[in-house]
Amino acid sequence: MDAAVMFFIVGAVARLMRSDLRIPAPLYEALSIYLLLAIGLKGGAELAKQDPLAILPKALAVVALGALIPLLAYPVLRAIGRFSRSDAGAIAGHYGSVSVVTYAVGVNFLVQQAMPHESYMPLLLVLLEVPGIVVGVLLARSGGSVAWSKLLHEVLLGKSVVLLVGGLLVGWAAGPKGIEPLTPFFFQLFKGVLCLFLLEMGLVAASHFGDLRKTGFFLIGFGVGMPLVAAGLGILLGTVIGLSPGGTVLLATLAGSASYIAAPAAMRIAVPEANPAISITAALAITFPFNIVVGIPLYFQLTQLLRS
Repeated sequence: MDAAVMFFIVGAVARLMRSDLRIPAPLYEALSIYLLLAIGLKGGAELAKQDPLAILPKALAVVALGALIPLLAYPVLRAIGRFSRSDAGAIAGHYGSVSVVTYAVGVNFLVQQAMPHESYMPLLLVLLEVPGIVVGVLLARSGGSVAWSKLLHEVLLGKSVVLLVGGLLVGWAAGPKGIEPLTPFFFQLFKGVLCLFLLEMGLVAASHFGDLRKTGFFLIGFGVGMPLVAAGLGILLGTVIGLSPGGTVLLATLAGSASYIAAPAAMRIAVPEANPAISITAALAITFPFNIVVGIPLYFQLTQLLRS
């Protein structure tokens, strides 16, 4: 098991054993800013080497995947989970969007496996942030009104999107040579910062475990089953659009992840009647640990089997 995942487990166990371990809020904020900028910068620098027209069809296909996932999740949440329209739409929107930290763990996993991937994957990460949230809102508010200007402002100008897009643009404009002086800080320290962030995520995820008693077994099954279905679609799409095995693993990881930063903020504005505890518990206490401990290695193995 990779050291980064072990840090997550340490944090979770510490919280479950009621340790007084805490990561100061300003440090947590700084770590998240660092990770988002580092991912964006590296992707932008590599994107400068690519032909945008060659990437466009793949980008459009990935956007379609982001819109499809909540459409698949919603009827399951309504018919089997018996959730209200607002709660089902909100949860579906969380699963249509993505987790940047899960992506970072996926990149780290590929590094450990010495498996290369497409340099423009951070662009696909940014593109997957938005469509799932919008579709989730539409499902939750069908027949009702939505303050679209306020919602789109929250989604498109939220911290994660601004930092990722900002990093992409800076890296793209500066190019590989221009960001060379930033390499020691943003790239060589990346894994160490990721370990600290995952320590905090372990603490936060474990604090939501108690909420599972209120949501029942269905949410646990959904929080594991939906990532498998979505990741399977990601593997199929990655193969169809010609991504490398590494890129396909990352697309599966993105498709199988669930947002716990951008989506909650957007749903708070667009679907205030939805219970945020349900969505956050599913995304953070179930799907996130499943993906980083079991999911990513499984998506790697499935991709290898499909490509063999």
